Amino acid sequence: MIPWAGHVNYAASKGGVSLFMKSAAQELAGNRIRINAISPGAIRTPINRDVWQDPKAEAELLALIPYGRMGEPSDIGKAAVWLASDESDYITGATLYVDGGITLYPGFLDNG
Repeated sequence: MIPWAGHVNYAASKGGVSLFMKSAAQELAGNRIRINAISPGAIRTPINRDVWQDPKAEAELLALIPYGRMGEPSDIGKAAVWLASDESDYITGATLYVDGGITLYPGFLDNG
């Protein structure tokens, strides 16, 4: 969703996964098979431990998250359970951004 200079391989793979999901959802929707994606933001996991254990690095990251906190693995789990439930029966081909608003381009919060 957000371009990332210096990480073109990562950004391109995310774009590929998105269109893969949408194409599969389109193909299988007639069989009432729902395919959706969850796009997590900064989630407090071992992969970014160096950020959340360093107060300065964490503060810099939090400045990018309008909701004001890093996500927890349970935030993703709750979203996945909902998407897998009958409560989301009419949703297919969608990406649910569980990211505290990081994709809202917080740099534009004060009119850019």
